[in-house]
Amino acid sequence: MAVTDEMVCFSLYSAARATTQAYRSLLAPWGLTYPQYLVLAILWNEGEQSVGALGDAMQLDSGTLSPLVRRLEQAGYVTRTRRAGDERVVIVQLSDAGVALRAEVAPVHARVAELAGKADDEDRRRLISELRGLTALLHEVAASGDLSTGHRGR
Repeated sequence: MAVTDEMVCFSLYSAARATTQAYRSLLAPWGLTYPQYLVLAILWNEGEQSVGALGDAMQLDSGTLSPLVRRLEQAGYVTRTRRAGDERVVIVQLSDAGVALRAEVAPVHARVAELAGKADDEDRRRLISELRGLTALLHEVAASGDLSTGHRGR
């Protein structure tokens, strides 16, 4: 048995990579990346968003998010406009093509859930809850700066 077989971090890493690869393959016909799909999913479900709000939802900084949104705009799926009262705020909203795309790519999410064996709502919710809890705990520990193992090096 490999040492990585017993590491939660490696299992999470492997699952994340496999998920991204599955989405990459399934989204290829539309020329979408997995992060682009996630931006679209936020817009489909929550409506127009500021770049800042999208960054918070995606846990990405604007330097990473802006090129991603720009490519979605170039593909014709979203538009970006500056807020009238505050030109520093950029609003991202779906174009007509972006709205129409939702129906086309809807089966992708269901297919990945099916492949993962998490099509059952209760199992899916439980897994999401556990992962959110782990994420929050790790963010909290990282923010506190207390990543020590109890061992002190010399």
